[in-house]
Amino acid sequence: MYDIEALYEAESLDHAIALLEEHQDARIIAGGSDVLIQIRAGRLVGSVLVSIQKLDALRGISLEEDGTIRIGALTSFSRIAQDRLIQKHLGVLAEAVSLIGGPQIRNIGTIGGNTCNGVSSADSAATLMALDAVMEYQGPEGTRQVPIQSHYVAAGKTALHHGELLTAISIPQESYRRCYGHYLKYAMRNAMDIATLGCSVNVRLTGDKQRLERVRIGFGVAGPVPIRSPRTEAAVTGKPVCEETLIMAGPLALTDVAPRSSWRASRELRLQLVEELTKRALRCSIRHAGGLI
Repeated sequence: MYDIEALYEAESLDHAIALLEEHQDARIIAGGSDVLIQIRAGRLVGSVLVSIQKLDALRGISLEEDGTIRIGALTSFSRIAQDRLIQKHLGVLAEAVSLIGGPQIRNIGTIGGNTCNGVSSADSAATLMALDAVMEYQGPEGTRQVPIQSHYVAAGKTALHHGELLTAISIPQESYRRCYGHYLKYAMRNAMDIATLGCSVNVRLTGDKQRLERVRIGFGVAGPVPIRSPRTEAAVTGKPVCEETLIMAGPLALTDVAPRSSWRASRELRLQLVEELTKRALRCSIRHAGGLI
């Protein structure tokens, strides 16, 4: 049984916003793979839920005129992983969402829910960080675009204001043009497990494949929210494609993270994982881009 106070079904985006304004503590429910589990566990007992399942306009993936790839917030993980546009330009995102839960979860779980629950272990989050994603909010005051680094405010908390909801996630062309990435998830099990640590790297090599022209590194569970590693990115950009660059990147990444100990892993283990996964994900990304290393 699920102990909820009320469930409202939004008929349109404007209706959803109105319901959120009317009910101060209302929570959005889409696939329900996160919210319903929390209710059943007793953490959200008595919640008012606003279902947005009927809002088909929030589903789908499109290529905008300026080259931006737009992913509707209600798009399921399965659809993202199988989409030809994603596979062609954002293979690393397909790779990341394919590691979420099992087939049933990927069929009902949405990219919007995965990024709006605010948890650091969300498998899509580190990759979206490395892709410089932009979050599209819609609310009573209209639409606003929020860089994903500003989307996460604190553990379990996002920058969404009262009455707002996430409608889409956009990936600018600059983040995927001639770019290649790789996501590594360390977990205690090979499937159906939450990440102990996740690392996603996105790189662009110079035309001769000899140097790193552009680098983005994102982490999950390396801090209270998903984060980037700006010091490492800046240090390796322009560096030659070689083992020495990888060896330099690992320890540098430690200066940008702040993992904690939990029942899943100690802080010390997570620090070791940050260093090792940074090197491995960077190496794989370089190879995907055609670099010899």
